[in-house]
Amino acid sequence: MSDLLIRNLRPEEVSLPIDWAAAEGWNPGRSDAACFAAPDAHGFFVGEIDGEPVATVSCVNYDDRFAFLGFYIVAKSFRGSGHGLRIWNAAIAHAGTRVIGLDGVVAQQDNYRKSGFQLAYANIRYGGVIVAPAKPPADVVSLDTIPFTLVEADDATVFPAPRSTFLRTWINTSGHVGRALRRDGKLAAWGVIRPCRTGCKIGPLVADDRAAAEAIVQALLAGTDGGEVFLDVPAVNREAVGLAEALGLKPVFETARMYTGAIPPLRIDRVFGVTSFELG
Repeated sequence: MSDLLIRNLRPEEVSLPIDWAAAEGWNPGRSDAACFAAPDAHGFFVGEIDGEPVATVSCVNYDDRFAFLGFYIVAKSFRGSGHGLRIWNAAIAHAGTRVIGLDGVVAQQDNYRKSGFQLAYANIRYGGVIVAPAKPPADVVSLDTIPFTLVEADDATVFPAPRSTFLRTWINTSGHVGRALRRDGKLAAWGVIRPCRTGCKIGPLVADDRAAAEAIVQALLAGTDGGEVFLDVPAVNREAVGLAEALGLKPVFETARMYTGAIPPLRIDRVFGVTSFELG
């Protein structure tokens, strides 16, 4: 363990844990590196031995109260040597006194509890092949036509901290497509679809109700050639689960959303699609 050097990854190096995540079957987005590096320049870590990467983790500080942890991966040949715990502790230290959130895979949830994380609810990844609609609903518009302040305010109802820098990058990244629905002058639903190593993922998908969420999904899918689509859904939102099932998607993966402390009250009933399991 004394040979392990832990350092911050530079923004241009964030592709390393993303490639490792792809090898683990997590199916990251094709442009995730630039987006994930945006909110916290010091939030990604690598552990090296003689210059060789053997472990990664991220802990992105969104503000002075909340951080989100992800990309906790140790190379298979180095597991069980204590390297994971050391880089984990470095990530936790980076968060300071902040409440930390994560989406924990089933195999690691007991370990996360030992570090003070408590279960909030399960997230389920649904996936399957969908035929793209011929045209989008007429009342859905491009997300970039909506004032960003409205998107920020709406996101604040479903996420524990402001994440303006991340959202701007996520929405405006080449290849990402956003759509929105307004009712009576208010933002009723919005979402983003992005190309991934396999197929596409929809996230975030935020809506006042299932009908509004479905309109956004149809609009997002209409801009694709169809094919394999993934949607990460809070299991406690039964309307979101119902939407995923109605689309013909099946559960393929599950995580536990966990926190180390109290977070602001959130409208999980409005979350029809999680942005990402890595950054929340």
